[in-house]
Amino acid sequence: MASHLRSISLPSRLHSSEAVVQQELCILEAVISSPSTCIVTMCESLRRLGDIYSNVEEMTHLPSNQVCSSQQRKMLDAEIESSLELLDLCNTMQEIFVELKAIIQDLQVALRKGDDATVQAKIQSYSRLVKKAKQSFKKACKKVTPASTDCAIIRLLTKAREITISLLESTLQLLSKQIEMPKQSLVSKAFSKRKAAVCEEDQLQVLESSIGDLESGAGHLFRILVQSRVSLLNILSS
Repeated sequence: MASHLRSISLPSRLHSSEAVVQQELCILEAVISSPSTCIVTMCESLRRLGDIYSNVEEMTHLPSNQVCSSQQRKMLDAEIESSLELLDLCNTMQEIFVELKAIIQDLQVALRKGDDATVQAKIQSYSRLVKKAKQSFKKACKKVTPASTDCAIIRLLTKAREITISLLESTLQLLSKQIEMPKQSLVSKAFSKRKAAVCEEDQLQVLESSIGDLESGAGHLFRILVQSRVSLLNILSS
């Protein structure tokens, strides 16, 4: 799935159309909902989503996509307001990635010492952060409604917002399985198989690297969302 995602290339931004971007969003939606989705595909998806937002931003500058009517401007204003929630979610996810990397580093030390006490407080802190994030996702999902409008930009922004929330939430769920689930998580396995500590530590290093990639992807998406928000605000002020 990851290689399939990497093979997809958007056309030149100046030639992007609603149909092309919709297709890219549908592909991402399928990737997110696939049972074979893993952290690697989420890393790819975060960067691909950022590229899609960049293409939508380029489309806003085309004469054929100008937002003219008062109703369209009102709907665009609502999307701009909702973009703040996306930025908050990206920030929350980055906090989670930082916390997770700290947990993994503590866990590696604990494995070498044969003592899990040093990591338990971090896991509890992570669990509280995840709970807070899930509440934010629940609130954001309630505001995603289909955009019934003749404006392509608004339709695409609404769909992209839905995909963004779904992608970040799915990433959170994948990470939670690695850390929180007592019988299946890598954390649990690390302490239940003391004799395989070296192997488990190698797996933790791989996980830490993957989380670093997720952090980079979320940062990329955050920067693109900020650029998109500025462009939309300029449209409303013009």
